[in-house]
This record gives sequence, structure tokens and C-alpha cells, in this order.
Amino acid sequence: MAIISISRQVAALGDEIATALADKIGYSFIDRKQIEKRIVELGFPQAKLSKYDERKPGFFASLVKDRDEYLNYLQYAILDEADKGNCILIGRGAFSILEDVPNLVALRFVSRDSVRMERLKKEFSWNDKQAQTRINESDANRKGFHKSFFNMENEDPQHYLMTLNTSIFSIEESVKLIENIVKMHVTAEKEAEGKKQIAQRLKGQRLVNQLLFDFHININFLRAVVDDNVITLQGVADSQGLVERAVQTAAKILPTCEIRSAISIVQDFKTY
Repeated sequence: MAIISISRQVAALGDEIATALADKIGYSFIDRKQIEKRIVELGFPQAKLSKYDERKPGFFASLVKDRDEYLNYLQYAILDEADKGNCILIGRGAFSILEDVPNLVALRFVSRDSVRMERLKKEFSWNDKQAQTRINESDANRKGFHKSFFNMENEDPQHYLMTLNTSIFSIEESVKLIENIVKMHVTAEKEAEGKKQIAQRLKGQRLVNQLLFDFHININFLRAVVDDNVITLQGVADSQGLVERAVQTAAKILPTCEIRSAISIVQDFKTY
């Protein structure tokens, strides 16, 4: 019926609410470990995962192609789960990857710092300083992750259907609120259109990953925009020959589609 994405502050009960909500409405809850496992299964090295996963990449990590490789695998993993329908996705920029999909219910959970501190102190037997340090690090990492990979502010409420303060609402109350919002917001028409859009985005991301990782076509910032049977490739290449190779390869992969190019050619373009 719906795709639910959850963005949350640390100690704002995101995982707890997602687990209870999944049990109540019968949805699949795709947590952090499942997404990480899927990214590695797709081909991203396990050893490099910690440099990028829901944190701002360090200076050198942000300059290498591993960053873009991680993003392509992440987008595929999120879209692949969303394509199955009736799921709850937590973190990893899911709300951004699925933004504007009609049947997306994008939620953000927040809590007062004092409440978050008490929850962390209780869970880990920490003192005030340890709890505050964890809050500061987590908030900065999540902000940096979304800015680096999606160029957006994860705290901006315009990206969400609802922001819920879990200092006020309990887990049970939050579940009831979300259940009602899903019923009110997601109509049959929105579900059908959302399913179509997710399938198109997944088709485009699958093509991008094949071109980059199977055929090793070195086009930077490669995207494939799908509009029914017309696919437009976007990105930056350093030669016309590379563009032609990408278009011809895409046509072989998807012979029933019309492949167009909107790839910019910038000679001597280099990424580090």
C-alpha cells in the first residue's frame, strides 16, 4: 500500500517505532543491517562500508570514486526494497532517494536533547558528557551524510510528510498516528502511480550500475532517467566516443527502449 521512510535523531525511538509499526500493519521493516548487507552483496567492499554508511565521508574518502560507487549501490538497494512494496525503510537517505513518489510516507522522529540524553544514559550507563558527545557526533554525521550524498539538509521539515516529537508521543501513540496517516494519505491511485515510478527509477539505476560496474564505462555522475520506454542518460564524459559506447551498450541491454543522451562532454575532466 505504502512505502514508509523514517529519518530520525539518535535516541528518538526510530527503530523501536518502526519495529512496532511493522508488526501492527504487517509491513517489512528494512533496518540498517539489511541495507548494509544488500550493498555488500551488490558488490561494494565490506571493508570500505564504514567510511560512507550514514556518515560524512572524510576528506580523502570524499574525493575517490568509491563514494559514487557506494551511492549507486545504496540507491539500488533502497529502490529494490521499495519496489517490493509495503515496507518501512530507516535512514540511509531513503526519503531523498524516493522523494516525490506519490505513495511515499516520509517521516522524521525527533526528541528534546534532554530526553535523548536520559535515554542514552539509561541504555548505556553513560554520564552526561558521554551522552552529549554521542548526540553531537550522531547529529553531525547524519547532517554531513545527507549534505555530501544528496546535497540537502536532513533536518529541513519540507522533505517530510510529518515530523513527530517522541518526547511527547509514546511508541504506541506514534504507531497509531502513523497508521492513520498511511490510511488517509495513500490512495489506490497514489499507490499505482508510486509503484510505476519506483519501477522506472529501479530500471534506470540497474542500467547505470550495469554500465559502470559490468561494462566499466567511465562516465562521471551517470544517471538514467526513465520515461516509459525512453531512457535518457545524463552525466559527464571526456569524449564523444565514450558517450556513443554508453548509448550503444544501453541499447543492447534494453533493446526495446529508446536510448537518448544528455551526457555533457568535458575534455580533460578528472575526478579524484
